Amino acid sequence: MAEERKIMIVTDSSCDLSDEQLAKYGIRMISLRVVCQNAEYRDRVDIQEDELYALLEKELPKTSLPLPEDVSSLYEQIIADGYTDVLHFSISSGLSGTYNMVRMITEDFSDRLNIRVVDSKTLSTGLGMMVLEAARALEKGAAPDEAVEAALTVRKNQLGMFVIRTLEYLRKGGRIGMVEGVVGSILQIKPIIFVNDDGIYQTLAKARGFKNAIDTMLQEAKRFLGADKVNLSVVNGRAPEDAAALMERVKSEVDVQEGAFIAQVSPVLAIHTGPGLLGIVANRVVKA
Repeated sequence: MAEERKIMIVTDSSCDLSDEQLAKYGIRMISLRVVCQNAEYRDRVDIQEDELYALLEKELPKTSLPLPEDVSSLYEQIIADGYTDVLHFSISSGLSGTYNMVRMITEDFSDRLNIRVVDSKTLSTGLGMMVLEAARALEKGAAPDEAVEAALTVRKNQLGMFVIRTLEYLRKGGRIGMVEGVVGSILQIKPIIFVNDDGIYQTLAKARGFKNAIDTMLQEAKRFLGADKVNLSVVNGRAPEDAAALMERVKSEVDVQEGAFIAQVSPVLAIHTGPGLLGIVANRVVKA
């Protein structure tokens, strides 16, 4: 008789899924770190959004990879709990060294677990929606490789983009990538930033002023999604009312499936974007 598989999904705190969403599917989360002048915090464990925004008024913390011992101890626990397989979905390797670090550490466990470490080539709810798709696939009885494939199909059909009030945090954090430092601060030119296929930030379009940039982001979503059915999330950085209004606008313009959700960007991402961020992450629903 074939051994029964017991499969765990692991992701990191950049996924921007709520504690409730993670708990629903028993998904385990590894925290990236927020490093300040006098202290260090595990993202979403030792520091929450409000505390981070208060901190940004005094200093600009740095971000760092998860602690290696956090990864190792989680994997020891997974083995102790009797799991046979792990699907580990990581923040884009183009934006963080987390994927490479996890891959190296998990090699030490490969004789005791079947581990698939997946570079999501994205972050925030782009990563979160991949994780949820894998979890739903497993719930329906998919094999581990099939669940990974379901998640990768989400990524292939996904557009994740956002508008921020100022590029200052992105620039200071060294994450500006292919988003050119637009002379735009004087002209109030706002780039609509997306995560490209290589998993790094790039400018998708530009608009004058924050409100026009939101309108342009919505137009880009409509152009990408067309008449297809859509899975949707709206992300925000301490802008819940604006996020709720944007969610309603998107729902009125594209064919959104049930289960659309609004997410707060985690502290470790908010460091690079500052308050006021609004983003749309959507993927076409592909019938298997």
